[in-house]
Amino acid sequence: MVVAVLLFLVGFVLLIKGGDWFVDGSVGIAHRFHLPELLIGATVVSIGTTLPEVMVSSQAAMQGNAGISYGNAIGSIICNTSLIAAIPIVFKPGLVNKKSLTLPTAFFFAAAISYCIIAYTSGRFTRLMGVCYLIVFICYLIISVMQMKKNPELAENGEDDDTEQKDRPFWQEVVLLVIGAAAIALGANFLVDNGTKIAEALGVPSSVIGLTMVALGTSLPELITAIQSLLKGHGLLSLGNVIGANLFNIILVSGAAITISPFAIPAEKVIAGMNSSLVIDIPVMLGVMSILCFPALATGKLKRWQGILLLCIYVVFTGYQFVS
Repeated sequence: MVVAVLLFLVGFVLLIKGGDWFVDGSVGIAHRFHLPELLIGATVVSIGTTLPEVMVSSQAAMQGNAGISYGNAIGSIICNTSLIAAIPIVFKPGLVNKKSLTLPTAFFFAAAISYCIIAYTSGRFTRLMGVCYLIVFICYLIISVMQMKKNPELAENGEDDDTEQKDRPFWQEVVLLVIGAAAIALGANFLVDNGTKIAEALGVPSSVIGLTMVALGTSLPELITAIQSLLKGHGLLSLGNVIGANLFNIILVSGAAITISPFAIPAEKVIAGMNSSLVIDIPVMLGVMSILCFPALATGKLKRWQGILLLCIYVVFTGYQFVS
């Protein structure tokens, strides 16, 4: 058990550092070939920051562990919304750019509705559905780049960027890219294997580990960024980035995992004769996103009560997963 926990934590570290190295290397190479900044941000960086979730869910799918594969995607959406987005809202609520929210919000709820229809009807995701989600992902990237080219102000977060593009030799960028990808793959393997062992030792379903510990672990880079931004006085993070990350968890993370190995909604927990995921997990995912998005789209503002409510939901949801 102790060894499993240590390797689980090592997996976290490898995912976080691997993601950083992969993004640094890929962005450096993209700049070297003079790709447009908008294209780099909408594709290379977005995919790089989502790669930990993709690798964990894909690794779990290949091993036939639908609990972690499914739980990681849904749990990451809940964690991103009710913890990572909520913290800056509680400490510094403010205005949002409604135009920048429209596209990712529309895509998210369209994808989430299709996800729900499958979950509540057949309860099984086919390879065709996974391929469709990946096609939607490509379409979203294309539309995003076109929209940002037409309206450059939508690409701005409204915060200072403290990072600078370092002038590295080409071979160093390639090494960062390769080592980053390898670290993510190894970290995902540690996380899935030892997360399963921890779940068995604690006597809880693997979907609970996916929904809580794995989801939080793969979202740690975003959480650290949120806290650092608060400490530096930058205030509210771009809400569009959070919604975009949540969209990627459905159409890229779930899409890749389903395409590799189709799976059914885990039925490890039952409430009143119904699958717990259909009663709790999916409704919570839709609920926290609704609390975050709809008031912001209606008023152009984020209120402190939203952040407090979202944090309360996260605490109750996480606690329920382990005590039920």
